[in-house]
Amino acid sequence: MLWGRGGRAPEDPGVAREEEEAVEAAVAVIEEGEEESEETRPTTSQGSHKRKTGPEGLLSKVPRRKRAKDSSGSVYEALFLRGEDSDVQIRALGEEWNLHRIYLCQSGYFASMFSGAWRETTMNTIELQMPDENIDREALHEVLGSLYLDTVLIPPSRVVAILATASLLQLDELIQQCGEVMKETVTAQTVCSYYYSSESYGLQNIRIMCLQWLLDNLMTQHSDELLREVSLDLMKELIASSELLVIEVEMDVYTTLKKWVFLQLHPTWRGPRKALLPDADSWFARSRRESEGTPFLETEQGRAFVPVFQQLRIAYIICDLPSACVIDQDALIPATWLTPVYKEQWLALLQAEQTRELGPMDVHVSDLQGNSMRCGGQLHRDEQHSWRWAGFNFGWDLVVCYANRRIIFRRSALNKSCGLGVSLLWQRKVAFRLRLASLDRAGRAIFRKDTEYQMLSLRKDQELEVVNLEHQDIVFPIYVACNFLYLPGEGHFPE
Repeated sequence: MLWGRGGRAPEDPGVAREEEEAVEAAVAVIEEGEEESEETRPTTSQGSHKRKTGPEGLLSKVPRRKRAKDSSGSVYEALFLRGEDSDVQIRALGEEWNLHRIYLCQSGYFASMFSGAWRETTMNTIELQMPDENIDREALHEVLGSLYLDTVLIPPSRVVAILATASLLQLDELIQQCGEVMKETVTAQTVCSYYYSSESYGLQNIRIMCLQWLLDNLMTQHSDELLREVSLDLMKELIASSELLVIEVEMDVYTTLKKWVFLQLHPTWRGPRKALLPDADSWFARSRRESEGTPFLETEQGRAFVPVFQQLRIAYIICDLPSACVIDQDALIPATWLTPVYKEQWLALLQAEQTRELGPMDVHVSDLQGNSMRCGGQLHRDEQHSWRWAGFNFGWDLVVCYANRRIIFRRSALNKSCGLGVSLLWQRKVAFRLRLASLDRAGRAIFRKDTEYQMLSLRKDQELEVVNLEHQDIVFPIYVACNFLYLPGEGHFPE
């Protein structure tokens, strides 16, 4: 979203005279403000301490209605660009601006500076230090100029720098406009910078929006540029979340982390998308040889990534033989992590095979969020489809089907795909959550549906409808994301 700014003065003589009158009115406002500044009144300085102006103190803040309106840009050109009737000079970043206190006092930063007993109150030249590396000369120029304009242009490529400058100068209206621009322009190229800046400058709603975008797109975009920009702390939060849109199974999360680690350690890597994983595997194999077989996460380079890999749900990786073999061959994860999980999964298998346990009964949402199996798929068009996900599911052969705009769970007891056999208990329970999402080309959600967490009981070969989309305005393709918990206590890892 863009906001226009005042243009240059037209050449028509009549219009030019109107602009001259506008400038004269603006100067009169400045002079009026200077007369009022001689009054004594209580003001609030920066922070929570209150000060009073002295006999020669200035107004802490001039109301916005006292600014001369500038629809043509003439006030901006005369007062800001040319500095006519300036009463203070601002120096920063190697530049000088001849400005006016009455306009600067729209900023909370300058209003506090020019009030009370501060040293700058009576200074004609003020040197500003820029502690934020996001602030550059162009952004400072635009933000100072905004004090003389009714509207401001905020291109997406400049929004972070303008937000940083507006935050320093305490311009709430401009900060809000920056947030609106971010909402409209979040993409794979902007999401990480928007996320980090929203954290730095307190835009909580933008942070939440960017985090949700990443949860939706991290596993679907397949972008090496995006992976390169995701920090350790941010990746830890994403991998830990049950909201992560996992396409296929947990092993794919592990594969994404391998590529991410490689790009973090080799940020200059460039190549075809298909070459990224083979190059990462080759590098990890070479690292393993050089470290004499030490698991990567126990090496000096790898220790920094431990908090991220700890968020993997390893129990849902080693339940599939090909995935377990890859984990063993890669040797990224230490055996001390894997052995307790293998033990736990073996005991869970015995529980499923040798007891009449129906499944989870009373499950806390926190258990589902932190320990459930994450899996998913994609519907490319409105046609019949079904999913089974790889892995041993303790006697469950749960099939997720899409047909006639309905999603159905079916408990199969025909032993077609479960290896060691299907549980023949008359009833089994599963805790689940199913989410649907359609994303536009920029990765923003244009449709969502969520069943929230539920308990479901299924008899042998029974089908139950869990989502009905018959009267929903949906756009294909649609991502289908599932969370399952098959057994009580399943997914809990030893400390």
